Amino acid sequence: MTSQKTSPIQSLSKAVTVNDNPFMKPVEWVSLALLAGVILVVLPLMLDGFRLNLVGKYLTYAFVALGLVICWGYAGILSLGQGVFFGLGGYCMAMYLKLEASSVENTKIQSTPGIPDFMDWNQITSLPWFWQPFHSLPLTLLLVVAVPVAFAFIISVAMFKRRVGGTYFAIITQAIAAILTILIVGQQGYTGGINGITDLRTLHGWDIRTDSAKFILYFVNGGLLIGCILMAQYVKKSKLGRILVAMREKEDRVRFSGYSVAGFKVFAFCLAAAFAAIGGAMFTLQVGFMSPSFVGIVPSIEMVIYAAVGGRLSLFGAVWGTLLVNWAKTSFSESFPDLWLFGLGGLFIAVVLIFPNGIAGLWREHVEPRLFRKAKGLAPVAGPALPHGTPAE
Repeated sequence: MTSQKTSPIQSLSKAVTVNDNPFMKPVEWVSLALLAGVILVVLPLMLDGFRLNLVGKYLTYAFVALGLVICWGYAGILSLGQGVFFGLGGYCMAMYLKLEASSVENTKIQSTPGIPDFMDWNQITSLPWFWQPFHSLPLTLLLVVAVPVAFAFIISVAMFKRRVGGTYFAIITQAIAAILTILIVGQQGYTGGINGITDLRTLHGWDIRTDSAKFILYFVNGGLLIGCILMAQYVKKSKLGRILVAMREKEDRVRFSGYSVAGFKVFAFCLAAAFAAIGGAMFTLQVGFMSPSFVGIVPSIEMVIYAAVGGRLSLFGAVWGTLLVNWAKTSFSESFPDLWLFGLGGLFIAVVLIFPNGIAGLWREHVEPRLFRKAKGLAPVAGPALPHGTPAE
C-alpha cells in the first residue's frame, strides 16, 4: 500500500477548518475581560452602596437581554413577553423569602400565625399547596429555573409545532404577559396582588437588607452574569448556534435538510426563559420585593429595547445596552420625569432607522476597523511567505 502524503496546502486547509470557529476570538476575550473588570472592579470602587445596588438591579435585566440575543438575534424569535419569565423567577425566590419571614414568631399577632401577612388579610387560614415546596432553599433554587422553563416549554411547543412565528408569536407572548399580570393582581390572597410580595428579610437566616449583604449579592449577580455569557457563547459557537442562524435566515431550507425546526426554536426560547428567570431571582434578592409591575407588557418591551440598543447579535453589546439605557432612564427620570418615555421611544426609533445592529454594530463597523488599521501600521502581522513576484495587497 502506498502512503498518501498530505501537501502543506492541505494541512493548512485542515488546520483552518478545525480552528476557524474557536470558543472565543481574542477580541471577544478582551471584551469579556473589559466587561468583567468594569462590573467586578471599577464600579464597586467608584460607586457608593446605593448606586452600586442600583447597577446591580440593572444587571438583573441584562440576563433577559442575553436570552434575547439567543432567542431573537440568532434564532429569529421575537418575544415581547420576557417579563413573564423574569417575574416567575422573581416570584419563586420571593415566595421562599416570604415564608422565611413569616415564621410563627414573626406573625404571632396575625389571626393565623405562620402564613404570609397578605394571606391573613384575605382570610386565608392555611398555606396553599403550591407554596409548600418553597420551604426548602435547594428546591426553591431548582424551581426558580424549572417553573419558567416549563411554562416556556408549554408555550413554545404549542406555538412552534403549529408553525406559529413572526409577528403572530410576538403578539401572543405580549398577550400572555398581560394575562399573567391580571391573574397575579386578581389572586391577591395567594400572590400579594398589586403590591406584590414585600417585606423580605432573610435568605436561610442571612439578613439580605444590610449594606454588606447587598454588596455580596452584587458580586454574586455579576458572577452569574459572566457565567451566563459563557454559556450563551458556547451555544453561539457550537453547531447548534450555526443551525439557529441558518434557521433564522432560511427556515424552510433547514427543515428540508431533516432538522426539527420546532425543536430548535423550543430550545432557544426555553434557554432565554432560563436566563430571564435567573435575573428575576437576583432582582428579588437585591431589591427586596417582587410585584406584577415587572411582569407585564411595558417591562417586556423595555427588555427588548435593551437588547436592540446594545445589539441583538452581540452578547456583550446586550449587557452594555442594558446598562446604558437604564442609566439614561435613571438620570433623565430624575431631571425630566415627563420626557423620559419620549426619549425611550426616540431611542428605539433611532436603533431601527440609524444603527439597526446597535452599539455593537457601530463598534464593529466604525471603531474596530480603525483600531486594527492602527495596530497593523504599528506592528505588521506576519503572514505566509508569498512566491517571488506575487503582488501583496
